[in-house]
Amino acid sequence: MNSYRNIRVAKYIRLSREDGDDRESESVENQRDIIDNYILEHEELIEAGEYVDDGYTGTNFNRPGFQKMLKDIEEEKIDCIITKDLSRFGRDHIDTGYYLERYFPSNSIRYIAIRR
Repeated sequence: MNSYRNIRVAKYIRLSREDGDDRESESVENQRDIIDNYILEHEELIEAGEYVDDGYTGTNFNRPGFQKMLKDIEEEKIDCIITKDLSRFGRDHIDTGYYLERYFPSNSIRYIAIRR
């Protein structure tokens, strides 16, 4: 019997045109595979949604997939967000810090970056 509490996970995937040479390693499919494998390895994690911003910069958070994810957080549909690495979440240190240090904790959201 699973003694863990089920954790509803949002997969967040972002790929920017600015990623250039890293495009293959950072591809949407590659990010999805890494996150899916992580979820499979942790039985307490239940996929609650996938949010993709393909072609959007990480220097701001005005991205449709990210905004939809925030709406689902407000509607309490998500307990945790997983990205391939922190750079897929965002590249602006101040705004990234706001979400990681203030917004997520105040909404009881756990954040996992699989790789550094």
